[in-house]
Amino acid sequence: MAKAKASAKTAKARIGGVTDKDGWRPLRILVSNDDGIHAPGLKAAEKVARALSDDVWIIAPETEQSGASHSLTLTRPLRVRKIGPKKFAVDGTPTDCVMMGVLHIMKDFRPDLVISGVNRGSNIADDVTYSGTIAAAMEGTVLGIPSIALSQAYTFDKNVQVRWSCAEAYGPTVIRKLLAAGWPKEVLVNINFPDRAPDKVEGVRVTEQGKRDQATLMVDERIDARGNPYFWIGFKRILSNPPQGTDLRAIYDGFVSVTPLHLNLTETPTIKMFESVLGTPPKKPRKGKAQPKAIEVG
Repeated sequence: MAKAKASAKTAKARIGGVTDKDGWRPLRILVSNDDGIHAPGLKAAEKVARALSDDVWIIAPETEQSGASHSLTLTRPLRVRKIGPKKFAVDGTPTDCVMMGVLHIMKDFRPDLVISGVNRGSNIADDVTYSGTIAAAMEGTVLGIPSIALSQAYTFDKNVQVRWSCAEAYGPTVIRKLLAAGWPKEVLVNINFPDRAPDKVEGVRVTEQGKRDQATLMVDERIDARGNPYFWIGFKRILSNPPQGTDLRAIYDGFVSVTPLHLNLTETPTIKMFESVLGTPPKKPRKGKAQPKAIEVG
């Protein structure tokens, strides 16, 4: 509990700016995404960031990296292209971008906050394990920087444009309140905006991660011009009936969804059950006492 309170105080000091060895300075924000350096959602995220500070850095993938999750590039060199002042493109994943930003490009002036997004489409329920948007915020958290993922839901109607104005309107206000409250160091914040005009949003809900109906998963098989099969993997865009309190339900009902996500994926209650089957860890051995034999597998 003391650790959480300490983290909260750290974040609270960063709402408008930071006091360091050089005195007071504006909040320094690193913005990344998974849709790529030219994505319209990146412009929306930049607007959100600039509503919070004048010191904004853009470091995003050269090309779209949707579904990249928390992957990083290990089998080839990375290249960084400077586009303009404080704006860079990396030919890698969202994780690569945050790592390059914090450990190389901004190594002498680390960011105080990482904002990832705004993703084209929501990142709720099972999406969080696939999402490159979430992964960029996850990497920021791993590196000890408060991090937030932003995603904008969009309609099932193909003729309606993505309502970036919703994220742009609600993002700064929600983030200011979160920074004032603070959150534990190993937690990242996942914010999803509903597919509504700003004046039609019902409000803000703090939610838990939901679960999608797996019947929405699909493998679409097609045939190319030479008669060979190829496949698209994706999700059917159909509405489910999620329970109250979940991110899915909040977005369906027109609320901004705010979900705290934890880096530690251990399912703690199951530890006791496994220990009852496999045995509890041995205590510090007493001198001369025989040790239990290891379990043989296979």
